[in-house]
Amino acid sequence: MTQKRRITLFVCKLFVEIGYVKSIGLTLDDILRDELRMNLTLKDQSISIKISAALTTIMFVGGLVNSIFSLITFQNKQCQQVGCGLYLLASSITSFLSISMFIIKFWFVVLTQINISTSLFVLRGGCASLEVILKIFLYLDGWLNACIAIERVVNVMKGAHFNKRKSRYYAKRVILILPFCITGTFAHEFINRRLLVYPSNTNIDETNVGITERYISCVTRYTSTVQNYNTAILFLHLLAPFLINLCSALLVIFGAARQRSTARTNQSFKGHIQEQLKEHKQLIISPMVLLALSIPRVVILLLPDGVKVSENLWLYLSAYYISFTPSMLIFIIFVIPSEFYMKIFKQAFTRVRVHNPIRQ
Repeated sequence: MTQKRRITLFVCKLFVEIGYVKSIGLTLDDILRDELRMNLTLKDQSISIKISAALTTIMFVGGLVNSIFSLITFQNKQCQQVGCGLYLLASSITSFLSISMFIIKFWFVVLTQINISTSLFVLRGGCASLEVILKIFLYLDGWLNACIAIERVVNVMKGAHFNKRKSRYYAKRVILILPFCITGTFAHEFINRRLLVYPSNTNIDETNVGITERYISCVTRYTSTVQNYNTAILFLHLLAPFLINLCSALLVIFGAARQRSTARTNQSFKGHIQEQLKEHKQLIISPMVLLALSIPRVVILLLPDGVKVSENLWLYLSAYYISFTPSMLIFIIFVIPSEFYMKIFKQAFTRVRVHNPIRQ
């Protein structure tokens, strides 16, 4: 970073910090800002930008394949006989939206930062909406997974009395209401995101016309009260779905073990628990994997203001990218471990190939 740009960055930070506090955590804008070189093509950008572009594309392709395979599976009517199948279908869609918004966000940041002629209207619109929409899709995906876990618990507890029609009814209502509830919790971000634009340098081109370079920063600044609310909301969306998944998995295992011990008294309750753990081990493994992949996002959220990203660029960049991998794992976590879902997928995939043969 040049000396003039450092001074400009310092002035920007000093200005926005008067009377406000910065939102917690780092965004993609914060991580890549100092790595991007204005008025240069992607080919001339730093190696970190090139690697990020390649990784973003690979993640998008992987997420697209995951979503297509998941949709092929869960659009089947056999999977939609209970609410769980509807939640998984909705999750397949939101995972695609998450990874699509991720690649849109990346290229918006890169292209608008290196092209100083980008309209301020476009920059303000992207600043105010893209990061918030990305969060909404990510957290919606997490809550849908929590709904799946709750449905499984109800199914085990009710047993033969489980009402499939009611399950579908409630699932449809939850899928409709949940996006509005999550969006409502982030309404303050739409209001408080601002685009700061400062002239940083003036050059003379070949026609002797002065060209003013701009320093552009998309920031979110809150009062201390709103900041406390924002912190609580973020941790609610991150930790509550995990806790619901874990507790639900334990309830499923212990509930099934209790029912088995009543019907089969020749085996101890501990033996039934061990049997259920082996049978439903994916219910424990899945939330653990999702939590492990969410930890980097929690770390990013806890980073203090003024952190020097350039000193640990790859650490922050890796943490940011890892936090999006749960959106790419719907098929791996829910379909592959299940004999029923895999059977449905293979049948559906075979039908797709029969109706759409590859032409030589």
